[in-house]
Order: sequence, then structure tokens, then C-alpha cells
Amino acid sequence: MTDGSSDGGVTSVVYQLAAECTVEDIEAGECYTATVNGVVDYGVFVDLSEHVSGLLHESVLPSDYDDEYGVGDELVVELTEIRENGDLGFEVADLDDYEVEERAFSYERAAAGALDGRVGETVHLEGEVVQVKQTGGPTIFRVRDETGAVPCTAFEEAGVRAYPDVDLDAVVHVTGEVEEREGALQVEISSLEALSEGEAAHVRERLAAAVAERSEPADVDPLVEWPAMQELYPDLREVARQLRRTVLESRPIRMRHHADGDGMCASVPVQLALERFIDETHEDAEAKRHLLKRLPSKAPYYEMEDATRDLNFALEDQARHGQKLPLLLMLDNGSTEEDTPAYETLTHYDIPIVVVDHHHPDPEAVDPLVDAHVNPYLHGEDYRVTTGMMCVELARMIDPSLDDELDHVPAVAGISDRSKAEAMSDYLDLARSAGYDDEFLHDVSEALDYEAFWLRYSAGRDLINDVLNVGSDAERHRELVPWLAEKAQRDVDLQLDAAMPHVEHETVDSGAHLYRVDVENYAHRFTYPAPGKTTGEIHDRKVEETGEPVITIGYGPDFAVLRSDGVRMDIPQMVSDLNDEFPGAGVSGGGHLVVGSIRFVNGMREEVLDALVEKMADAEIDEELHSTLTR
Repeated sequence: MTDGSSDGGVTSVVYQLAAECTVEDIEAGECYTATVNGVVDYGVFVDLSEHVSGLLHESVLPSDYDDEYGVGDELVVELTEIRENGDLGFEVADLDDYEVEERAFSYERAAAGALDGRVGETVHLEGEVVQVKQTGGPTIFRVRDETGAVPCTAFEEAGVRAYPDVDLDAVVHVTGEVEEREGALQVEISSLEALSEGEAAHVRERLAAAVAERSEPADVDPLVEWPAMQELYPDLREVARQLRRTVLESRPIRMRHHADGDGMCASVPVQLALERFIDETHEDAEAKRHLLKRLPSKAPYYEMEDATRDLNFALEDQARHGQKLPLLLMLDNGSTEEDTPAYETLTHYDIPIVVVDHHHPDPEAVDPLVDAHVNPYLHGEDYRVTTGMMCVELARMIDPSLDDELDHVPAVAGISDRSKAEAMSDYLDLARSAGYDDEFLHDVSEALDYEAFWLRYSAGRDLINDVLNVGSDAERHRELVPWLAEKAQRDVDLQLDAAMPHVEHETVDSGAHLYRVDVENYAHRFTYPAPGKTTGEIHDRKVEETGEPVITIGYGPDFAVLRSDGVRMDIPQMVSDLNDEFPGAGVSGGGHLVVGSIRFVNGMREEVLDALVEKMADAEIDEELHSTLTR
């Protein structure tokens, strides 16, 4: 084959075949670069690629060809014929002037996310390696393209790394047979080749465009008409987009949430939505286990202990399973200055951080350290927009098919966090239309709190799903919740029988009732309810008993739990002021404006508590915040 040159002459084209090229990539009359692989009595055998070989017959060679050619020699040949039996005939090309062009292997590219029905077939995949896992047997390369991800297995010998030059993030061409193992599809690799820089760039562009398109969240409307939620929708959509993109890119997600009712109402729907999206986009049945972990946090902020555990597990998973470092998703905590030391630890690694929270935020401290931060305070709203309410909308954006399964969850979240939002009546109506009366919703909230206490640091996935009735058995949910709520109430009554006689009372200058109780010495330890819950139950009883503004402090050797009703206390500001006043007290903590907790050093307890009481006494009465319990 020839091309006209610029000077009017003719320049021949010689093709250099890619290693994977077959006879389908060649044509009689074309010239190719070849390598001698054998010299015999009747001619010279040459290789054009790993799969294309043929013979230069002695009749087309000089009589001394056995002296002229040796194994490994390179020459240019012309393909003269492709015989019916598949044999190839060549001649030595006599060319004065030629240019070499590379010819890529031509193949029909299969879709990693559409291998159903192709078991037993040989397929070709192009994509990015998103995991390299060495097992005791084969090496597993998880390869993703624009349609999904699939595990591809290669065996060198037991426990020995196959294709050691192919690493995480490489763009590759896989040839292999589709197999089904334990109900999931995989590709048994016959060849694996890293693409050239130019080819890889083209594939990456194709993948990026597909990921951008598939990352788009569902276009859903809020479950109830509420300006506060509408204001948050753009931020939530951006988080949904980022989470979907993270799944598509096969980056793990490590979800941290506050271990209380609102935290679980936030995390469980998002977990279910992400699991369904993982199932939709990944062929491997184990993908959910590797790509998503939900973990409760006892404190209402990201503790260094939790951050250190998360980082250690992430690095171990990277080394053991060959996967990327995770995205950290913080739900119902993560907005405060107390979170920043843990965040700063993670900045030394490639770990994006996304926060959805409704605790009083410190954006100046937090925002430089995170990739996304959704909080109602950042839009002029407050804690009455609970994280559970926001995350139900987030889950629907990730997987809109969840709609009918989540109608009751925002009401449970609001009850769990004592939300006084105007939209609570609409959320309660929505839950009632789904078959939940108010008493049962309260029982769900109590059951969640009860199970969270006993689970401690365990996610309790299936149990919590049953309690909340998200992706679970509805009949078991209806039987389980009243039983757990009854046990929780029994334990609360036992705790309050012990604690109530020791509650101290005074009326502060504002006219509010102030109640104090030492929950370390006058409540049962290491059992339900914990000090925070005990303080809250005492507070609720006093609110119902007096019908007037109430402040309650439950304290121990180095902590205090604070609750108020009808009194506008800025707990984060109090913490800041106490730190200024007592620099050696080590005061930390926070929460909402009217609910929170603080910690301090044991030796400064009396000074800190006395100053705290003075600040509470100065807090103004706010009738808008005051209301009796609905139950």
C-alpha cells in the first residue's frame, strides 16, 4: 500500500502489528514488519504478532537464505495470500522508501456492566484497574469501564502476583472468558495489557464522560413542602453526585454517624441507597462489603480514636485488598471545631471528607479541611432541620426507588432529636399515611436509642434495619419495635427511680427552673440509659411536670450533659467562654444551641460547673422554644 509524498514521489506504508493482532487485522497486498522465528529446509518462518505467523517459502528466497537469515532478525514482508486453511504466504518486500504505521488490535469491546448472558464467551474489556488483590490463588484485578466494574482473575501460581507491572489506576485491555462463580460474574484472563499513553488517555476521557453522566442524582422533589429543605437541596444534590461518582470510580466509602436515633435515621437510608447503586454498577457480589462500611460514633464529633481506627483500617485494606483509600462520609456529626484534629490527621492521605450535619457548625475551622459541608446553619436555619430529614432526601437522590420505603423516617428523626420544626406536622402526616401512628413512631425512636446503646461500636446493620423498617421485613419490624420500646422504658424507669431523689432544684434569676443531678454517683452505671439519656429523661419529666422553662444538668467527674426548654442557651459559645475563663480546665464539647455536652479535667469540675450555672442563669427565656412534650 502506498501514499503520495509531498514531492510527488511515492512512499510505501509498512504496518507494525500490535501484539494482540490476529489474522482479522491483516490484508493481502499489505506490507508488515516481521521477526524471524525459525529457518528450515523449505523456508523461513516469521512472526508479525503473537497470533500472526507465516512462511517465506524457499521459492521466494535467495538460494543462500539459510546464511542470510537467523532467528530474531527483523525484515519487511508482503502478505501475498491468506489460504483457505488459514496458512499465510509471504514474500520479502523490496521497498526503497517507506514509513511504519502502528496497527492496533481490532476487537469488539464488551461492556463490563453487561456480561449477563455471555458466560463461556471470550470478551475484550477496556478500562481502569480500580483494585488489585492478591489471594492465596489467583490475582484479582477489578476493572471498571463506563458501564460498571467486574473482577478479572489471573493465575500465575498459588499466591504469586500475576502481571506485576500492572498496578492500581492502570488503563488496560483484558481478554478473557466470562465465568460465573458463586452467583457472580468474573472474567478469567487470558491476556492483560496496559494500553499506551495515547490509548489510555482516550479511554480515561471516555470513562470520565460516562462517570459524569451517571453521577447525576435523580431529579426528585422534597417529601414535604418546606422552604428550609428547599434551601438545602442544591448542597444535598452535590453530595449525592459526589457519592455516586465515588461508587462509579470504585473508591470505598467509610460512613461515620452519631450513634443515636437521628444518626441512624440519617445513615441507614443512605447506606441502603448506596448498596443498591453498588449492586447496579458492580458485578462482584462482594463489592458492597469492600466499598461501603457504616460505623457509629459515640461522641457527637469525630474523635481521634475513631479517626485513627479508620485510617489504620483504610491503609490495611489498601495493602491487603489493593483498593483505593476511602471517602469519609460524616453524618449527624462533623461540623464542629472538635472534629478538626481528626480531619487534620486525614489530610496527610488521599481521603476526601464529606459532612452532612445539623450541629452548630464552625465553618472557618471545618470547611478548609473537607470537600463538602451541608448544614442548615450555613443557610440561616438551625438544628430543627435534623440530619435524618436531610439524609432521607439525599438517599432518594441516590436511588429514587426508595421513596415508598422512607416516608416514616423523617418523622422518627424529628422525634428522636425533639425537633420543633414547623414541618414536623407534615412529616407526621406523611408517616401516618404510611401506616404509622404517633405512638408507634415514638416506639421506633426509643427502640433505636436502646439498640444503639447495646450495639456500642457495632453498626448492627440487619437489626437496625429491622427496627427502622428500611429494607427489612415489615412484619418482624411491627413485632420487634414494641418489645424493644417496652424494655427501654422499663430500664429508663429503673434508672429514674434511682436518680430522681437526688435531683437538686433552684430557680434562677430568669425565672427558669434549674435541675442538677450527679449521674455518676446517683444513677446505675454501664447500663441503659447512659448519662446523656438519663439527663434527657429527667429533663423531659420536669418540663412536663412544671410546664415552665427548664434547664437540666447531668454531670460526672469530667463531663456535663446539658438540656434546656424555653431557655435560649448558646452551648458552643459557652464552651468557648469557659475555655477563656479557665485555661487549665481543658473544656471541650458542643452540640445544639439548647442541647449539648461538655468535658473538662476532673480537678476543675466545681469551678466549671459553677460558671456554667451562672451562664445558664443569664440566658434569656424564649417562649418560642418552649413547649411541652408531645407524648
